[in-house]
Amino acid sequence: MKFGLINMVASIALIFGIAFSSTILAASPEQIAEGKKVALDRKKGNCLSCHAMADGVLPGNIGPPLVAMKARFPDISVLRAQIYDATAKNPRTIMPPFGKHGILSDKEIDLVTDFIHSL
Repeated sequence: MKFGLINMVASIALIFGIAFSSTILAASPEQIAEGKKVALDRKKGNCLSCHAMADGVLPGNIGPPLVAMKARFPDISVLRAQIYDATAKNPRTIMPPFGKHGILSDKEIDLVTDFIHSL
């Protein structure tokens, strides 16, 4: 009897913990706006040169359109890893390894990730 109650309490705690942690990790509108600035900056992310995205004027078409990103990347850390170093999964990609080569700082990568994930 005690074991069943302990499992039930642990399960409830886990569910609330997951819900609480996802609330804490959600990007604010300000962070998303900052990420958009970095992503569209021609001297920084310049994502628009290869990807079509919302509010993008004259996008490139070398990379896939940045739409439905939460569905495509349910785990935001996988998206961040892709932005940080796309060559880790595909050594022949033409996407620059923004983190590995120091094109963007870790904070800038986090901001761009938050913005892209919001699309």
